[in-house]
Parts: sequence; structure tokens; C-alpha cells
Amino acid sequence: MGVKQRSKSLSASGNQLANTFFQLEILNKKELLPTSYVKFKDKIAQVGVPNIDVVPVEIFQLNIGKLCNQTCAHCHVDAGPDKKEEQMTKPDLERCLLIIKAVDSIHTVDITGGAPEMNVNFRWFVTEVRKLNKKIINRCNLTIIRSNPKYYDLPEFFAENKVHIVSSLPYFSASRTDKQRGDGVFEDSISALQMLNKVGYGIVDNLKLDLVYNPSGAFLPGSQCSLENEFKRQLLRRYDVKFHNLLCITNLPISRFLDYLIETDNYTDYMETLANAFNPATLDGLMCKNTISVSWDGNLYDCDFNQMLNLKVASNSQHISNFDVQQLNQRKVIINEHCYGCTAGAGSSCGGELI
Repeated sequence: MGVKQRSKSLSASGNQLANTFFQLEILNKKELLPTSYVKFKDKIAQVGVPNIDVVPVEIFQLNIGKLCNQTCAHCHVDAGPDKKEEQMTKPDLERCLLIIKAVDSIHTVDITGGAPEMNVNFRWFVTEVRKLNKKIINRCNLTIIRSNPKYYDLPEFFAENKVHIVSSLPYFSASRTDKQRGDGVFEDSISALQMLNKVGYGIVDNLKLDLVYNPSGAFLPGSQCSLENEFKRQLLRRYDVKFHNLLCITNLPISRFLDYLIETDNYTDYMETLANAFNPATLDGLMCKNTISVSWDGNLYDCDFNQMLNLKVASNSQHISNFDVQQLNQRKVIINEHCYGCTAGAGSSCGGELI
């Protein structure tokens, strides 16, 4: 069917929030926060955690480009078809391979975008990582598989390299999915899922297919277990689609979702919702503790969300060109008000709920 965009990227629409300085200014503007609001650094200090310490890096997450065939309304990356220049180069991918090979504690390489498959070096990189015997996660938007004949064989390529596929699907109906992601997204997503099922994804244990759910508005996700059961039942009944796990991710107040909150006058209430739902039991499982996030231009961050706010790691080693795992393993995580999103309720990470 093809995807018809409903949104533009912040940069393409001339929105000042395309500049992370303005996003951080809003997040730290006291007048926009509830009167009872406690800053995140003070909240964790109240429960005896003055800093978020890291453990040896285990997950090496790369954003290999912001180019995407979609422009989703909630996208924290501000990805889209206009991001043609923001792509990781082959020399930088080669540097990343050297790091992955050299650091024994790294067991997982998590590839994201944009649509990472649109990077011209994507398949080469996946096959090279596979040779290193590391687990590979690819965050696939599904519609890329149906967007052009040159991508039709992606399911077979993924299967050959035992790539763990993690794909966003806002809901099991066209209306809610297309409202968030663009007209035609649901139809193409279902078609792509059926193609993945055909080669064994979502069916056999060593071809993992997980779906990601995030709320369509200014509220927290429901129970991951309950939503997973409902998604499995509905997708199987309606479309004969199978998958392994559903991962629930809280929308963080950054980028396009921050813009949505401001435009709908929900920002203050949403920040209050996140802060009131703070759960100290989530702190030990935060993804920033065992992850290094690499931007398309090689800079280093504690997590994907800090990357999108341009909050680099608190270390002298801030780029893949001077990657120093000893220094990075001693750093403190950079925190700000968006961090409430990962600690609200059952917690949230790129792998779903934390507790």
C-alpha cells in the first residue's frame, strides 16, 4: 500500500524544539512544572541514591542514522525522510566493530535508527557483527520491509544472521496505528509481520520477534502482561500473526512527544503523572547502567534518550575515536527531568518494563 506521512520532522517544520537547547530549557523551566514537583536528582537522593552508577558496559546501542521512511507523531528521534545526511559512515561503523570486538563485556549490539536498514552499510555491518558471535537486535519499523522491492528479502537476511527483531506496533487496529504513524502503516506492518512469520520469526525460539507498544497519548502504559495477551489474541485471530513478547515503553517528554504535550496543553499534567508514579524499585534495572548509546556521528551517551537531548556521557571518552572502556565504566549517568519516564510505574527501557 505504501505509507502516507501525517507529520513532518521538527527540523523540516521549522520547530524550535529541533534544537535540544530549547527542549532542555522547557524540561527545567520551574514555571511549567507542578508546584509540588521534585526534581529527579532530588527524588532519587531522597531514596538514598545520590547518583546512578554504571556497571561494565554490556549493550552497545548504535543509532546508525535518522533517515526513515516514516515520520511518526511520537518519534523521540525526530527521524524522517528528510534526514538523508544524518547517516553513520562505514569508517565509523568499522571503529564500532573494533570496540565491540575488543570489549569482552559487550554481549549485545542493538541497532536502531531511523530505519537502520536504510543505511547503505547496514547489511555489511550486521554480517560483520555476526562473525563476532554477539547477540544482534535490530529495531525495525516493519513498513521498511514493504516500502521497496530491495527490502523484500530482509526477513530472509535477518533469519540467516539470527537477528532479534524488535518492532513498534502502536495497536492491533488500523485506526489507532495510522493516526500515530501515518496512513497505510498498519496494513504494511501486518504484511511485514506475515513475511517474518513465514521464515520462522515469532514461531521458533531462535528467531525472536518482539513488538513494542507505547501509549498514543499523555498517559502511562497499562500492564505489559495484559497487553501482550490481548495483542497475541487479536493479531492471531484477525491476521494469523504470531510474535514472542510485547514490550511496553513509556513515552518520554522529549522531541516530537514533547511538542505534542505542549500543543495539547498536557505537559504539566504529564510531568506530574510521571513524577507521582516514581518507583525506586526501577533504579537498579535502568538501561543506562549497562548500555552505551552511540549516535550516527560517533558521539557517546548513557542512553538513546540522552542522545536525543545531546547529553553526552560524563567522561573524557565522549566519542568512538577515543573510546576508553575503563573510563566509561567509572562514569556517573547524566540525568535530567525526562528520566522520570524510565522510573514511572513498572519502569521503562528499550526492553520494556523493568519490574
